[in-house]
Amino acid sequence: MHADTTFARDPGGPIAARRSRVLLAEDSARLAASIRDYLQQHGYDVSIVGDGLAVPERFERMKPDLVILDLMLPGKDGLTLCRELRGRDTVPILILTAKAENIDQVLGLEMGADDYVVKPVEPRVLLARIEALLRRARPASSERREERLTAGRLSIDGARRAAEIDTRAIELTTGDFDILWLLASRQGQVVTRDEILRVVRGIDYDGLDRSIDARICRLRRKLQDAGGAESMIKTVRLRGYLFTGGE
Repeated sequence: MHADTTFARDPGGPIAARRSRVLLAEDSARLAASIRDYLQQHGYDVSIVGDGLAVPERFERMKPDLVILDLMLPGKDGLTLCRELRGRDTVPILILTAKAENIDQVLGLEMGADDYVVKPVEPRVLLARIEALLRRARPASSERREERLTAGRLSIDGARRAAEIDTRAIELTTGDFDILWLLASRQGQVVTRDEILRVVRGIDYDGLDRSIDARICRLRRKLQDAGGAESMIKTVRLRGYLFTGGE
């Protein structure tokens, strides 16, 4: 059962600087139309797909700047699609999930999603999350354009938003990169969950949100897959995370 939301017109809201392309995978025709109309009002081009099986072909044809995935899609579910899309592209992915299904939120992040919005969807919250994801995914701003961070065998390029270990590239999503940059720039210091959550989602930690733990777990795996040590990111109980950079 989908929780539909009627998106009212919001002439005073922020306008996107350019017409970014959004692929919306949502099988509720009413909710999809409401989201499309609201986002188009704010300067986005939106293409709707109501069946999960049709998403990959539309994705290849459209080359969207951002994907919104409902987890409960017919044909092929959102988690499966998230994993498949992440395997071929670093495009920002935002998932729509029911508020009570915290496990799905965590699983979505583990599958490669960059953020999630719970239903019933609040229009301004959705727009803010989209704009934050696209802003982080764009080329680095001038203050980071020439910056590089190094920690042992790890090298992070702020201009390209890329990282590698001994020249071996690490596959990073927008959120992965932002967390890695934050931790590496504070090497040797404990970074709290609240600080990380504000960077990747723009909200404060409520003491219950487990999405950061899922993101850190995924980032650790990627660093290890590229040849990094498991101890590069340490959990400091009741405080947060510590980036050591060492072997």
